Amino acid sequence: MLPPMLALLATLLGLLVLLLWITRGPPQVPATVIDDPSLPRLAGDGVRLHGRIAGADGAPLVIVLHGGPGGDHRSLRALEGLSDIYRVLFYDQRGAGLSERVTEDRLGMQDHLADLDALIAAHGGGPVVLVGHSWGAMLATAYLGHRPEAVSQAVLIEPGFLDAAGLAAFESRRARLSRSPRVLWAGLLAGFRARGVTGDADAARDSIVGTVIHAFANHPANPYHCRGRAYDAPAWRFGSRASDAFWCDPSTVLDAMAPGLTFSGPVLIVAGGCNDWTGAPLQARHIGLFPDARMEVIEGAGHDTTWDRPEATLSAIRSFLARPPGGS
Repeated sequence: MLPPMLALLATLLGLLVLLLWITRGPPQVPATVIDDPSLPRLAGDGVRLHGRIAGADGAPLVIVLHGGPGGDHRSLRALEGLSDIYRVLFYDQRGAGLSERVTEDRLGMQDHLADLDALIAAHGGGPVVLVGHSWGAMLATAYLGHRPEAVSQAVLIEPGFLDAAGLAAFESRRARLSRSPRVLWAGLLAGFRARGVTGDADAARDSIVGTVIHAFANHPANPYHCRGRAYDAPAWRFGSRASDAFWCDPSTVLDAMAPGLTFSGPVLIVAGGCNDWTGAPLQARHIGLFPDARMEVIEGAGHDTTWDRPEATLSAIRSFLARPPGGS
């Protein structure tokens, strides 16, 4: 029988060998627009963005804002269905997806708003339609206060929070799920897998944080997906710095969003019918924060309604955009 200390060391060694074995083969992290010249790109405010535009020149412009912060627009590509009537601009936000990585001091809300200013100025000058998902809906709300004259209508798909009470409730639930054994284990395995990641300076960190974020979203207690289904919304690459910059002080986001709640134009708030966290109960409260807002619930969808139920989401957005100004 081994002495207790030797038994402990043997157990730890065995665990290390097991971790090395099950995490053999590092994940492949795709290059950003800096290292891959084949990627389509757009110009932000002094930053190169992965993105593209679908639809005819001269058509009304729709700009799609993805979630995160740190995500990308891959799961939102069904919105290209709007390009029969609109020009639809997709882009990965700075520091996220396949866009250029920048330092934390260039990842504030004002930087994201400046990128939107640059994109709108370069592609018609507005007014535009903003379609934002999750964090992207919160960024859209901030832009409604930043330059309300540049936006005709806004579609907000499951914003996580829009006021201080919402932030407190969101952070409480997020913290519990993030500390769960399932998510912590995913992070441990991701750290071991990332030891062999090649690519730019952010590649390994992006791989680890992206894996943890997916484990969080796919947690059985997280209603981001309908009961009995996996969370399978796809992504190219997560932006860990963009996420860290946001969670460092989310109160700054509240300050930026507050003026947007006075936006007088039409706002559609979309909720997933399966989601009791950022779904219909929360979004019903958000309706009352805007002068002219209504809600559409997409049944059979979780947090990512565009991925879970693309046709139903497109139908709801089309119907809203066809509404005449001041119409009911």
